[in-house]
Amino acid sequence: MGFFALVLALLIEQARPLRPGNRVHAAFAGFAAMIRRNFDGGERRQGAIGWAIVVAASLAVVALAERIAGAIHPLLLFALHVFVLYCTVGFRQFSESFTEIRVALAADDAEGARRVLSGWLRGEDPAEEAAAESGASVGQTCRQSIAHALLAAHRHVLGPLFCYVVLPGALGPVLYRVTEMLARHWQRRGEGAGEGAGEGPGEGPGEGPGEAAPGSDSAARSPWPAFANRAFAVVDWVPTRLTAAGFAIVGNFEDAVYCWRAATAAVGPWDSRSVLMAVGSGAIGVRLADPALEARWAAAPRAFECPGAEAQPGSLPAAAGLVWRSLLLWLGLFALITVSAWMGR
Repeated sequence: MGFFALVLALLIEQARPLRPGNRVHAAFAGFAAMIRRNFDGGERRQGAIGWAIVVAASLAVVALAERIAGAIHPLLLFALHVFVLYCTVGFRQFSESFTEIRVALAADDAEGARRVLSGWLRGEDPAEEAAAESGASVGQTCRQSIAHALLAAHRHVLGPLFCYVVLPGALGPVLYRVTEMLARHWQRRGEGAGEGAGEGPGEGPGEGPGEAAPGSDSAARSPWPAFANRAFAVVDWVPTRLTAAGFAIVGNFEDAVYCWRAATAAVGPWDSRSVLMAVGSGAIGVRLADPALEARWAAAPRAFECPGAEAQPGSLPAAAGLVWRSLLLWLGLFALITVSAWMGR
């Protein structure tokens, strides 16, 4: 059932994409904001308790809905899985902007591509957004577009997909999306989780969910974003490695594995952005890391300089192909698991 529910949810999402500000995400963001308003006293323990309440309540709702739907009829349970996957997994939540950038660059409209990229990055990555708005070169625009597309593909599609396969029922993608949204919303300075609820899932600001360093400003301001970032880093650790493995298998395997190992040795195993940027760079032969990340790699005791060419408009189709091939790889493996389970009964 799970494989067919996933395929159907992806097809529905292609025809009718889930828009930012939808009722499901807005309701969750409002609930998370209410918990923070009532529990945030500036202590780390309170952040952990608030995070646990939001996650446990979300999972309890889904588990209860699954139990009720399964008791009524299997088709109702199937429909519930499709709905949950529709709300947590989807290409169209990020692919439209990437396609518009590709079209603009193909038409030699570099300024139009920068405008689309700036709107795509708005509220997600202030440093990259500023670079996009300051008359960045075509190569810089391409690099930012590819890097953000690979990260979004992981957080919108591949990450929750892996959790759906591994964890029972529909709890996996809900756990992934809830922890990602908490890390993203609670990281905002002076904001609760409900503010900015009109943004789509996976649209994190600054360093992004799970990437704030222990000594960063966001971690120092409040224990809530610090704990949410670390919790999401734990949840996302295995999905990040599976996404990276998929990119390596369907791309340039040797270079991807070399970059993966070198980046991990340079900055440690918990920086998901570093892993994805390094593996993506090796897989398509294009340098994708932003200057700050490259500086971290270079300044590490085991310094690492990512090989590859500068990103160009022709690199965007290669990145899109990498994502699609990776998705087909994992869908094929999911289908084999499904068929094996049927044959074993």
